[in-house]
Amino acid sequence: MKRKRILQQRHHVYVFNYVRINRHHHSSLDISPTLSHSLQSHNQSPFFIDPSKTKSKELTYIMANGGDLRPTAAGASIERASPVVPPPPREIPTANIPPARFTAPNRVNLTEDNQSLLNSIRSSAALTPQERNTLFNLMTSSEENGAAQFREVVSRSDLRRMALFLTSDLDRFLEMARNKNGSNRIQELLGRTDDLDTYFFNAILSRFDHIMTDYEASRVAMQGMRVFSEEKKTEMCSYVRHHAIPLACDRSGYAVLKEIINVWSSLGHFFYRDQLLDIVARNALYLSYDAHGNYVVQHVLRLNDLRCTHNVAVSLRGCCFGLSFTKFGSFVVQKLLDTEEEAVMVVRELVRCDEERLVRLARSDYGNYVLVKALRVMQESNRIDLFWDLANKLRPYVHLLRGRNVGAFLYWLR
Repeated sequence: MKRKRILQQRHHVYVFNYVRINRHHHSSLDISPTLSHSLQSHNQSPFFIDPSKTKSKELTYIMANGGDLRPTAAGASIERASPVVPPPPREIPTANIPPARFTAPNRVNLTEDNQSLLNSIRSSAALTPQERNTLFNLMTSSEENGAAQFREVVSRSDLRRMALFLTSDLDRFLEMARNKNGSNRIQELLGRTDDLDTYFFNAILSRFDHIMTDYEASRVAMQGMRVFSEEKKTEMCSYVRHHAIPLACDRSGYAVLKEIINVWSSLGHFFYRDQLLDIVARNALYLSYDAHGNYVVQHVLRLNDLRCTHNVAVSLRGCCFGLSFTKFGSFVVQKLLDTEEEAVMVVRELVRCDEERLVRLARSDYGNYVLVKALRVMQESNRIDLFWDLANKLRPYVHLLRGRNVGAFLYWLR
């Protein structure tokens, strides 16, 4: 009985919805007078229908087929004109999700000394000697959180006053720049604003020789050449040109000078680079005899810049024989033999020497390597004329060249 009541209620609802939508089109529906009378006899409303009290065949058919009331052809035209609009979907309640809470960035807890230093930097007061020591330690500290402390102070400081304090004592600034941590942290401050860069620019130029002959400190200057304004870059390039030869002959400075050439090439500063290459080329003979300068000349030749290579060769013309007797000079001559055009110049100079001088060169510790290189280069480049001119001057003395590379090379020509 309970199941039957539920089914009856479902049919009530279906007929109720159907007739409610189409009640003003009753005349077009194919409903018999019996069903029409049943719809009107219950409270004079089509919305209250008791299927158990309705005996019409139409309603019985509706109930047997799931309560499907379909309009006839007459009613179809009206339905097309006034389509049935389904009820809007029910809204699914959602949980009230609170908006994300704003979280402030994590701040590093400064040490007591660093907090005191920060307060002084942000005020107009001068630093006490103790605070100056704290600033030095902040820049050079290798402790685990040293970098974090530094960045926290920087993020909350008046950077112009901080730069002023860092560069006011040039000897202390140089000491910081020579420290690995100090060099890295100074570089982090470069390029932020032009006003800030001015303090560091002046400090670098004031201790230029000392900075450029130290690896860590030179990295500060190199970073400045990357991020400073064009006016400051030009001034620094002028200083580099002025100090190029002393730098090239310094045991640390020569590596810095090579790096400057590379940096200017990578940044596209070919005008500045070519000026520096011209200085090296003009002084190639002097640098080739130097224990450090020769590496700068070799580096310049490795660039395969035709103009610069030619200028170096011009500076060494007539001196290759003498350079070949020395350790560092022989390195430069062999590097010059690697270039196609200038190798011919070197071999012709050797061929012009008499046999006695050539044998003396072949028996020297470094000269024999130069002669072997000259013979192989001429052979590989198909300069057979120059190859045999040089080989024939040495072959009669091959017995004097035992134990030398050039002697072994000439022995297999017999």
